[in-house]
Amino acid sequence: MINFIMSCNHSSAVKLKTTIDSHMMNYDLEVKYHFLNKDFKEKVKTIYGNKVYIFENDCENNGLEAARYIREILDDWNSLIILVAGHREARHEVLEKRLFLFDVIINTFDFLKIFKEDLEKIMKIYNNRHGCLTFESNRVIKRIDFNNIDMIVKEKDSKKCMIKASYGNYYTVEPLNKVSERLDKRFVKINRSCIINADQIEEYNTVENKITLKNGFISYDISRDYKKKVSNYVCNYK
Repeated sequence: MINFIMSCNHSSAVKLKTTIDSHMMNYDLEVKYHFLNKDFKEKVKTIYGNKVYIFENDCENNGLEAARYIREILDDWNSLIILVAGHREARHEVLEKRLFLFDVIINTFDFLKIFKEDLEKIMKIYNNRHGCLTFESNRVIKRIDFNNIDMIVKEKDSKKCMIKASYGNYYTVEPLNKVSERLDKRFVKINRSCIINADQIEEYNTVENKITLKNGFISYDISRDYKKKVSNYVCNYK
């Protein structure tokens, strides 16, 4: 899933959303929109997953200040940020502030053409950066990016699995071993019923046999058969 987070005036937001909708029809990928203004700083903290910010410099939220907030206050250097500005001097301001924006688009008559080119580049980055798990849930095909999966757990007394993602829980009737075959090297099994994403590990206390994930989840259930493997995996994983 890609979150497009916009802080723009209404006219620009409508044009941008229409362009994104048209472009994303070429991809089997879930897209979610967030239109934020006065409540921008609070609401942006509750959005999980891959993020593309689109700020307009001449709107209620100053685009450069919003970008600075994302980079320096939230310490988010992974999300992509596009600034739509009314004058070319904005490019110099961006360079001076070292905000590492994806693009600065000058709001002229053909700015949507440039934006379409940016969307093409964004999808190439997205496809190269992230793998995804595809599965069926309630007769609907779902796709979840690997980097958004915290863990996959086999349900007790059932072959069904629960996939815990940063933005919700999903269920598949496939057994855990079948799901694991489609995962990449960042996933490690900690017992017969649970696989975790090594990218999401905050720490592993080998004395207490305790794993803490970035989302606050704690598990002491690392089985004896997997303990050494998990320890080596966490230490050597890159």
